[in-house]
Amino acid sequence: MLVQCRTTTTEQMHLILPPDVRTKQTRRQLMKVRREELIDHIPLPQAERTRVWHPTPCRAQTAGEWPELRGRPPPQGAVDRTAVRSKFGHGLTVTETALAFLQDARHRGNLCRPLDWIPEVHHPLGGGEAVIPDALLHYQRHTKADHMDNATRTDDTGGTGGGDGGDGGNEDEPDARGGVMLRAFVEVDRATMGPERLAAKLTAYARPHSYAPLPAVRQRQQPFPEPVQETWRQRYPLFPRLLFVRDSTGPAGVETRISALRAAARGPELAPFLRDVPILAAPLTDLLHHGPTAPVWRPVTHPDQRVDWIHTRHP
Repeated sequence: MLVQCRTTTTEQMHLILPPDVRTKQTRRQLMKVRREELIDHIPLPQAERTRVWHPTPCRAQTAGEWPELRGRPPPQGAVDRTAVRSKFGHGLTVTETALAFLQDARHRGNLCRPLDWIPEVHHPLGGGEAVIPDALLHYQRHTKADHMDNATRTDDTGGTGGGDGGDGGNEDEPDARGGVMLRAFVEVDRATMGPERLAAKLTAYARPHSYAPLPAVRQRQQPFPEPVQETWRQRYPLFPRLLFVRDSTGPAGVETRISALRAAARGPELAPFLRDVPILAAPLTDLLHHGPTAPVWRPVTHPDQRVDWIHTRHP
């Protein structure tokens, strides 16, 4: 789990684990794994008794070979002590955001387990460029009662695996297990960049939405070449929602950043992207207080509205 999350405090790790695990057990296991040099920690500068845990470099690579993490991106810059010290604030906020979704799903009987939160998934754009969201979220919303034991649903740290279908329409496709599989790219905004740079992320995400690799020369010479599809269709039946989670800013800062996103959304070049993909923003405090499935999200195209994120593709 630590390799998956990159950085956590002891309390965060305890909340990630199954609910029946005691706090003392979590602390004891973390210290045991540290003695085996699989993980390490640094003190939190504002509270030196609070430890920030991270995997050690070689063990992070080893964990990538385990079945649970096979095919997942290895940690980038989250295993070296110096890098952890410089980025722990953002990393811990990303983990806190993951916990908001995880705990809300447990409470509501939906399916979102720790391995369903995947940080830093690389989406290539060609020429060495890529879009890398803070996290890719898999979330199964149940649409009808099922008889799955609640302990089985919540006490497993495994992931859904993202195995689901889709028809390419505006609604998410029903999952064979009795629910609807949702996906979202999550960007955690800690106000460390200006509103304009934040708004530029809309253009950045519009690029993988339309990016299709050039066909090979050999294929172009064929009398009936196969149509070239956007690269994202190889991974997802529908392009994931885009969720901006804001932290470390007051009400005035929230409005400034929403206005910047709204202004960027008016660009005509973004029209196809905005037509197909819901783009929502919400403060982390609202997610923690009300839960991420509550109507706390503001669509960047209609910022006066308040919607939830899980039911329809568009408000």
